Amino acid sequence: MPNWKLAINILKKGGVGVIPTDTLYGLVASVSNPEAVDRVYHLKNRAPDKPCIILISSLTELKKFGITLNQTETKLLAKLWPGPVSIIFSLPSTITKSLTYLHRSTNTLSFRLPKSTSLRSLLKKTGPLIAPSANQESARPASTIKIAKKYFSDKVDFYIAGGKLAGKPSTLVALQAGKIIVVRHGVAKLSKV
Repeated sequence: MPNWKLAINILKKGGVGVIPTDTLYGLVASVSNPEAVDRVYHLKNRAPDKPCIILISSLTELKKFGITLNQTETKLLAKLWPGPVSIIFSLPSTITKSLTYLHRSTNTLSFRLPKSTSLRSLLKKTGPLIAPSANQESARPASTIKIAKKYFSDKVDFYIAGGKLAGKPSTLVALQAGKIIVVRHGVAKLSKV
């Protein structure tokens, strides 16, 4: 049985782990810990200028990143979230300097509100987490914990198994003038939005 309580404590203390998300296994760390974020980049050999998607437990958490939504955006998000859609937001200039370690000089961040209630429950306890796929940059995303352990061995602090997760990543979109622009096609089909 997964030890979520232990995972929560480790993440709060700046640890890094592998968990099942609503799309793929993710290599997760708290967004409030720059050292943990950098550790994820190092473990993945991730391009330093490529921001990670951030998992949140509710719409209100966007305010922590200086993001305020207008009525049109709130209605659009209600159609997309919760679900496997990651949304790119521009950050206000007042907050970009303090979050450079997250946005990597792009001045944008992508967020996802997962459909999984157990994942949202975890996020309520840990706060927002970066969650890139559990693999090195050039390798295929891990579809099982066994594969994730081959990639990272004892270099991460914990693993939570969630069965086989072989699928596509989240669909990545941007909101522009009240419209949804698909940046990366993924698991979610957006023809009805």
